[in-house]
Amino acid sequence: MVTGVSRDAGARCARRLADDPSIGTVLGIDVVPPRAELGRVRFVRADIRNPVIAKVIAAEDVDTVVHTGVVATPGSAGGRSSMKEINVIGTMQLLAACQKAPGVAKLVVKSSTTVYGAGPRDPAMFTEEMAPRAIHQTGLSKDAVEVEGYVRGFARRRPDVCVTTLRMANWIGPKTDSPMTRYFGLPVVPTIFGYDARLQFLHEDDGVEAVHHATVNDLPGTFNLAGDGVLALSQAIRRLGRPTLRLPPFTASSSAAAVRRARLADFSPDQITFLTYGRVVDTTRMRSTFGFEPQYTSAEAFDEFRKSLGPGAASQMASLLTTGLGALRG
Repeated sequence: MVTGVSRDAGARCARRLADDPSIGTVLGIDVVPPRAELGRVRFVRADIRNPVIAKVIAAEDVDTVVHTGVVATPGSAGGRSSMKEINVIGTMQLLAACQKAPGVAKLVVKSSTTVYGAGPRDPAMFTEEMAPRAIHQTGLSKDAVEVEGYVRGFARRRPDVCVTTLRMANWIGPKTDSPMTRYFGLPVVPTIFGYDARLQFLHEDDGVEAVHHATVNDLPGTFNLAGDGVLALSQAIRRLGRPTLRLPPFTASSSAAAVRRARLADFSPDQITFLTYGRVVDTTRMRSTFGFEPQYTSAEAFDEFRKSLGPGAASQMASLLTTGLGALRG
């Protein structure tokens, strides 16, 4: 059973699992029908925030649950309250349903490296054992911490279940539509003056393969996943060939609000912090214990995304961005 299949990442993971001949039936769960074609995946309309999800697991005799239903931005969820309800309450209800289901033998959770936060005192690299140094106030970072806390609690209560948590770097690629890809798609890319964030990426194809790898193998534990190498924000923008607009730090929130109003990208405070300080994770365990090797480095994944950008889309966004940022300058 794969949650969150109405979004692209969940739909792609579900299709990949359904294409595996060793897997019998794949159920796709979400509150709304998916926009993408699911192939052999059987869609079941259900809300993981509702205890009825336990009946679905029992009735369908689910043995493996792949949780990709965590929402990254408030805009895609209908607001911050809805985002938290989907992410935290939804995960709680899903885990409660799994705990009551004796047939569930494996849980794979698609988490994010945002669990570490981002701040000026961060280490050079976060390992899986390190605690975040930044204080999580709002957004996906706070939700990711709470979600992983509930997952660890579930693992203690059900030691018979193989629990795998995948802390993935930002997905990027030709098909990924996210605040990060929309940010890099802007004709003029705003940056924070005096900072040059260090970034890692995971190609969308590698992300899907990592979920499949965790599902078909017994690999309990928590793993950082990212492509090799690190890109500075300035290097990424130079690869795009786009001009930058350097903004003082105190205007970052106002600039993000202008971009949101123009519907160019859905930036939250934790994403602004990430683009200020950056974040790098150690991926040693990804290879040594998880046994996974991404096909794309961070730079190669970014270049694949860059090739997909069309000049038409950029010109359409230019007038909107000029209007929003012009108001800020005024």
